[in-house]
Amino acid sequence: MTAKAQYPVSGGFKPPAHNNQQAVLPWLARLSLGTGVFFSGFVLFEPGPYEILMLALMGLWLISGLRLSIHALTLLLLFTLFNIGGVLSIFQMDDLKKAPLYIAVSYFLALTAVFFAAVTESNWRRLQPLFTGYLTAATITGLLGIGGYLNLIPAADLFTLYGRAKGAFQDPNVFGPFLILPINWCIYQVLTRPFSKSLLYWALFLILTLAVLLSFSRAAWGMFAISLLVIPSILFIRSSDQRLRGKIILISVTVIILLALALLIALQIPQISDIFYQRARLDQDYDNARTGRFARHWLGLLLSMEEPFGIGPLEFGPMFGEDTHNIWLKALLDYGWLGFIAFIILTILTLAFGFRLMLRDRPWQPYLLCSYVAFIAHILIGNVIDIDHWRHFYLLIGIIWGCTGLEHRYQQELRSQSPRIVIPQKILGN
Repeated sequence: MTAKAQYPVSGGFKPPAHNNQQAVLPWLARLSLGTGVFFSGFVLFEPGPYEILMLALMGLWLISGLRLSIHALTLLLLFTLFNIGGVLSIFQMDDLKKAPLYIAVSYFLALTAVFFAAVTESNWRRLQPLFTGYLTAATITGLLGIGGYLNLIPAADLFTLYGRAKGAFQDPNVFGPFLILPINWCIYQVLTRPFSKSLLYWALFLILTLAVLLSFSRAAWGMFAISLLVIPSILFIRSSDQRLRGKIILISVTVIILLALALLIALQIPQISDIFYQRARLDQDYDNARTGRFARHWLGLLLSMEEPFGIGPLEFGPMFGEDTHNIWLKALLDYGWLGFIAFIILTILTLAFGFRLMLRDRPWQPYLLCSYVAFIAHILIGNVIDIDHWRHFYLLIGIIWGCTGLEHRYQQELRSQSPRIVIPQKILGN
């Protein structure tokens, strides 16, 4: 009989002997991770609390003996090549402006992805405080956005921009996508838990959904639709329980109908309907004009073919009147061909790793599934927006690579515990 491998718990697979110190330290470790992720939801100014806290956390964890596996080191290598491309692009600039700081921030965020990959790979239970901290931050910043939009709280203008909710972010187009991962988590919990134990997640789902609507971010709307369709579909496919499948269909159809009715009711409010119809148009002037977004994409692509080292960070906007709004073009022009190739490889590997592990029955599978769907949505909207400085995007990458490392270690333990089959020499013909 094949021995069943234990799931990774701490540095190895077997829990250490318990004493008071060993009971307190893991709790402090989880608390520090949850707190760090929590502050990623508050970016009204830069550098913010998140940068300061994460810098301190990474230093403390490294001093405490955090190890980087082959997966974390590979991730570090790809991000290093990506940012080396950014450094090389700086040398193409006559006036450096804020370019060195921009690349420094890029590399710092890359290190956070490596950090999250390393800490989750060494203990899958650390995913829980990461998600708890994220969900708490999303709820608070979502309520701030809603309260600011409806003018229900003091200093309401601080949490809105151009008539759109932005929560504790600088831009509604970052605020909306930030809420997608916790929405995914709420969808998962609602579909898999008994109704009596999912009431909190129902409430949080409604709050976050309203916040996404009031962000009037077309990218966030599209990401929300992807989550609403993909997560129930995957859960339906991976389940063999007909009752659970029926529950998934019933809840999904009910939610879609209720959201459609709620949207129709909301559109009766002029304040909402005016900006909704304006934002919902596919033929925005800044997209399709002669010098609009898509025209700039083509001009930028032609320019990138002539500049293998790029043109320098943040140079595209002054040259063409608007930022790239395309992560692939941004990688080409801000990080050069080297950075672009590194980012392509990173993206392909992340997509491949997540897809391979998405349906496997593991304790960390719910976290991986929600993160993977959010990552796919971010990659898709990267075609119309720059995401290279979004803090939560690096968290998604770190979680997926961390779960990949967990699976690798689990498979290694399975092989080590499997009894070897000895074939008699007579059968071998000797």
